[in-house]
Amino acid sequence: MMKHPVRQLAAALIIFMPLQSLAADTTGASADDLAAAGERIRQTGEQIRAEVQAARARLEARKARDEEAQKRAADLARQKAEEEKSRQAAVEARARQEAAAKAEKIEKERLQAEREAREAKLLAEKAEQERERQLDAKRRAAEALKAARASGAPKAFDE
Repeated sequence: MMKHPVRQLAAALIIFMPLQSLAADTTGASADDLAAAGERIRQTGEQIRAEVQAARARLEARKARDEEAQKRAADLARQKAEEEKSRQAAVEARARQEAAAKAEKIEKERLQAEREAREAKLLAEKAEQERERQLDAKRRAAEALKAARASGAPKAFDE
């Protein structure tokens, strides 16, 4: 039959425990030695506590530095965003001004073109009226001449 390893270990411990206690009794450790060992243990504990506190302080300082760096980075990013927003608003305002000036210029040019077109139309109408008046005068003169020839009235330059 095969023995379980845990049972074997338990049996070995039971056998060697009394031997170990006999060896501890024979070392002859005095109270002074135990006090000195206790003092060293206490000092080591205090040293470990001090080192842990120093490590915690360094960790807290690092966290504070990291938080401050993050805060500065966030402030810088916010400031850049505000500057960009300002710059963009200025660009948009300038574009609106330019667009308004261009629209005003186009409107003035349109009004000027309309005014010139009206003036040209009036001039053309006046020219047409003048031409019609001259044609009418020629027609009346031709009719008068024709009537004068047909009437047999004495001619001013008879030969």
